[in-house]
Amino acid sequence: MKSGKSTLYDDLKRQILTMELDPDEALDEVAISERYGLSRTPVREIFRRLAGEGYIDIRENRGARVIAMNHSTLRNFFLVAPMVYAAIGRLAVQNFKARQLQDLKETQQRFRAATLSRDALTMVVENNRFHAIMGEMAGNQYLEPSLERLLIDHARIGHTFFRPRDEDTEQRLQLSAEHHDAFIVAIENRDESAVVDLVFEHWELSRENMEMFIAPEGMKADLPFSME
Repeated sequence: MKSGKSTLYDDLKRQILTMELDPDEALDEVAISERYGLSRTPVREIFRRLAGEGYIDIRENRGARVIAMNHSTLRNFFLVAPMVYAAIGRLAVQNFKARQLQDLKETQQRFRAATLSRDALTMVVENNRFHAIMGEMAGNQYLEPSLERLLIDHARIGHTFFRPRDEDTEQRLQLSAEHHDAFIVAIENRDESAVVDLVFEHWELSRENMEMFIAPEGMKADLPFSME
């Protein structure tokens, strides 16, 4: 059974990823303490932990707020994300452990189940977890924090992707699930080039569905490292 602190930590992460809490929304420490039956000290500890992971921002005289999204952060996201994802994919192939691969498969099963039940919030969470596991597989102390921060904004920017509104967006969602299956096969086969190619296919699929934001074109040809 999870403690109140663990429940609060998991709930806040989920609510931020799924946009139940808006970017830059204030977090009411007193109200949260009462809701979870916690004193303010453990609530502040959770806030500090989430701040360190990039989910919230704590500033003097402003308290704790959900991490904001502005033009600068969005531009940086679109410029950097494909490079980090590709590096993570390559290292995941080189360094994954059997238990991590099993976790990836189980996460994909939950993601698939959520697509069938049209559970958009679960799709967001399980998609985020799928890519976080790839970061754990990579096992790189420099890249993994960058990936974790990117995945927060990726989930928030692209949350409408998991609510298909017509046949085209439905097909894109199904293609995303097929990409996940292909990632698992390529990682299990230790096929680096296949994983990196999939990274860019998957990225373009996501980028094309972020219509409300202006993103640079795919940057595969401009990456500062060899794809061979």
